[in-house]
Amino acid sequence: MLQPAALWRALSAPGMWPARRIVGESALSLLLMLVAAGFGVLGDRGVVETVGVALGVGLLSVLRRVLPATVLLVSSVGSVTLPGAGPLIVIAAWSAGRRIGGLGRAAGVFALAYGLSLGLSVAWEPTLLSPSLLALSGLWLLVSLIVPGLAGRYWSQRRTLTDTLYEYNAQLIRERAMIAGHARIRERQRIAQDMHDSLGHQLALIAVHTGALEVDQELTGRQREAVGVLRAASVAAMHELRDVVGLLRDGTETPGPDGAEPAPDGDGEDPGTPSRGVAGVDSLVDTSRRAGTPVELRRSGEVRPLAPTADHAAYRVVQEGLTNAHKHAPGASITVGLRYEEDSLVVEVTNRPAAEPAPGSVAHGGQGLTGLEERARLVGGMVHAGRTADGGFRLAGVLPYTSPGVAQATFVAAPDDFRPQIPAGSFGEMGPVIDGNGLPKELAKAMSRNKRGSGIAIGCGVAALIAVLLLAALIVGGVFLFREADEAMIEPKQYDAVKVGQSEAEVRRQLPDGDSFLTSGVEKGAPPVPEGARCLTLLSTEFGSSWDAEPVFRFCFKDGELVEKKSFEVES
Repeated sequence: MLQPAALWRALSAPGMWPARRIVGESALSLLLMLVAAGFGVLGDRGVVETVGVALGVGLLSVLRRVLPATVLLVSSVGSVTLPGAGPLIVIAAWSAGRRIGGLGRAAGVFALAYGLSLGLSVAWEPTLLSPSLLALSGLWLLVSLIVPGLAGRYWSQRRTLTDTLYEYNAQLIRERAMIAGHARIRERQRIAQDMHDSLGHQLALIAVHTGALEVDQELTGRQREAVGVLRAASVAAMHELRDVVGLLRDGTETPGPDGAEPAPDGDGEDPGTPSRGVAGVDSLVDTSRRAGTPVELRRSGEVRPLAPTADHAAYRVVQEGLTNAHKHAPGASITVGLRYEEDSLVVEVTNRPAAEPAPGSVAHGGQGLTGLEERARLVGGMVHAGRTADGGFRLAGVLPYTSPGVAQATFVAAPDDFRPQIPAGSFGEMGPVIDGNGLPKELAKAMSRNKRGSGIAIGCGVAALIAVLLLAALIVGGVFLFREADEAMIEPKQYDAVKVGQSEAEVRRQLPDGDSFLTSGVEKGAPPVPEGARCLTLLSTEFGSSWDAEPVFRFCFKDGELVEKKSFEVES
């Protein structure tokens, strides 16, 4: 038994009373209190007693969550003398079955409650000592006390098992994600090493040889300028390759101090590569001009800052547009436009038609535009590419100033992997932790549907079991009542057929023995019994003159013969 202070702490514990539970418990308590008050009114009990029982039932309904065993025992005892507390037994039994820990303790509490209810019922109503009536009372207690307790305990165990399986499944998913993450990291590191060893070496050779060629005295100024462009492009390519390798290895781009580009790692000289954002567009345009291509840069609108991913995407649009123009329309004039609209930056690269066909040796993989479309999509923008009216080509991108917060997606572990794509940057950790709220939508929905379906099936099974037990109780009770009625009731014509003066043996052969609980209490308010006589009291099969009047037939015997028979009514 909890002390008052401990009981209060248990009732006021954080999370004990969410809004939904408060509403449900209030409605349940109010319903039980109304039922208890209704029983009190129908039983002609006093106002104080009726209100007290109703308040007690409401209080016990709330306390059953922290004192399940105590509430069950109190309800079992109270229902014997206070019919209004009877409905509380079902709720208390269900709650006790769910909350009493330990099979032995639960069995002991329910056995004690069952014994107290049955024993006090017999003590309160001695007529229940009849074997048939005792069996009926025991069956009713089984249905109202034991069955809800078993159902509640089964529900609790099933929920515990489901939670355990759910946690185990989440742990397996978590381990699988960790294994897949480590496998991806190893594969990315291998790819990064291969790129560094192969492309890095070739680009370093190009940078070294173009650097040496640039200082060759035999070259003209125009040739030396073209070689300088090649050298700058090769060194810039090494910088970008190093950034890509770092991204593959670590999952994040690593800027240098103060946000500047990182210094070279010895593969070549650092020409001061500008930022790969809108600020670097001037450098791209200047490089194209130094290569001998007329390029015009137009800016319009009020300059607005972009998110880093959108800023980088704008740089890539200009870079891709210039590269395509150089490859497919060499020598044609190019116009680069940066137009700051109210909600987005519009980046355009338009080139005139080529004066002569591009050399067939120019290699192109067709992946540049696809990559740009993906970059733009991830920042909430879009990319369009197509021919112009004069036969030229136009590449345009619309990039919002604020990113929608969609993380850049990376690789998925396997084609059958049901997990969503993992945001970039999560590979540096131990892998995504997938708990009950982080499961994939399809898996969570399937588990929720299976859990709901299992709950419905279990609920239907429990309801069917209770219905079967109630039907069995009704059948047994009906048979029992019919038998008791045969022992305690006669028709008026049977009463009229008996005459005063007949022998007792003859009369008793014509009438039932009256040994039934139905005849208990009918002597109250009956006429006086003749002195020295023994009487047989039976009920009539007909209704009385009012709802609370019970017609009674009484036969009194003395010295072996019937000396009196009376017909009267008593209050039921």
